[in-house]
Amino acid sequence: MFLRQIYIPGLSQFSYFLESEGEAIVIDPIREPYLYLELAKERNAKIKYVLETHIHADFVSGHQEIAERSGATIIYGPNARTAYPIYMARNNEIIAFGCYSLKVLHTPGHSIESTCYMLSDESSKPLAIFTGDTLFAGDVGRPDLMSGNKSVYELTQMLYDSLSMLKTLPDDLVVYPGHGAGSDCGKNISDEKFTTIGEQKQKNYAMKVNDIDSFQQAVSRELTMPPEYFFKNMSINIMGYRPLEEVLRKNYNPLTAEEFHAELPRAIALDTRNPDVFAKSHIGGVVNIGLNGFFAPWVGKLIDMDQSVIVISDEGMEKESITRLARVGLENVRGFLSGGMEAWTAAGMPIEQMTVFSSEDFIQKHEVDKYTIVDCRKSRDFKTEHLKNTISIPLEDIQNRINEFEGGKPYLLTCKNGYQSMIAASLLKRNGIRQVAVLDGGMEAVKKITTELIESDK
Repeated sequence: MFLRQIYIPGLSQFSYFLESEGEAIVIDPIREPYLYLELAKERNAKIKYVLETHIHADFVSGHQEIAERSGATIIYGPNARTAYPIYMARNNEIIAFGCYSLKVLHTPGHSIESTCYMLSDESSKPLAIFTGDTLFAGDVGRPDLMSGNKSVYELTQMLYDSLSMLKTLPDDLVVYPGHGAGSDCGKNISDEKFTTIGEQKQKNYAMKVNDIDSFQQAVSRELTMPPEYFFKNMSINIMGYRPLEEVLRKNYNPLTAEEFHAELPRAIALDTRNPDVFAKSHIGGVVNIGLNGFFAPWVGKLIDMDQSVIVISDEGMEKESITRLARVGLENVRGFLSGGMEAWTAAGMPIEQMTVFSSEDFIQKHEVDKYTIVDCRKSRDFKTEHLKNTISIPLEDIQNRINEFEGGKPYLLTCKNGYQSMIAASLLKRNGIRQVAVLDGGMEAVKKITTELIESDK
């Protein structure tokens, strides 16, 4: 049997392609169908089924396009309801392909239709389980996305029962999860790409508790509000969507510097270049979310999904930027700056720069003392360790807490490595907070030189 795990870093998402004797199965595909169609062609295989572990909230699935272009059947677990044709599998049903099979294990909790698929060979020996967002390495799926008419309390109880069932599976059963570290579908997912049931019984906080009260406390502790775009993506995945190629044809519009300038008052300008490049030269009022980090999730959290967007990117990365926006359902791109920043400066348009302090500047206090230092990481990360004399305002809260920043006061923004703080700095400047600087390399760069400036709230 052939099995390939496909990892998308910008989403921290895993999808899977399985093939046996010319029959293939795709599990939890991202929006770009060609990743799986081309793999099927390479394997000289026909995609028989597209399996979804649940209705995804953090990205738009590619299941419909794959099914339409390959003739595959889309399969969900029990309780799934969609506006397009699917096969709703029963609990314990067997799905065969080639010499192998997948057993449907209904595991509600993250959502009411959440389902795991257990892989077995021709002798019915269990080999692995694809757990979607039910069980991650080191974590479990959040139960607060309000699936159907169930309360968070009811979903948490369901999740506890589902995990109790998974605990009865063989300890050496390989676990292939739906997400890795950085995903908002869990609280604090580990970075392993696969694990085992036995390892999770030993290491996973949610698998170690043996009573429902302790489980509810453990799962709900430090759980942040789900991003608003989750609910739009869930709706798209329920109702259906336009083919990606159609979206690209509509959104791939080169704009001259003059045309781009004319669009600025009526669209959000999104700069997808790396933070260090952005800092040296950018257009005033734009938001920097670099493709080199968790691009799509931060776009979903910080950009109004219903507002028009115009894009600045490195030359040659325009299509990639627009595709990644479509991954989270943002399809209203009016165009991109043709020729990038070189074309903008060649047209004599004004540019701005971002003040950046190195870790050495920070440690030696070169001009840093006058700044109020703001840490943009999640609250739990800040509590674990942070630079001394800093305040915590997580990046996802920046726009809602903009009134806490004073217009005439200088701020130095930091995070783990500089990625989130550059996003935050661009948002502040867009909102009229002009005296903003960023700590290059973030807290990690400081730690490489000294730990004396680090403290913890725990």
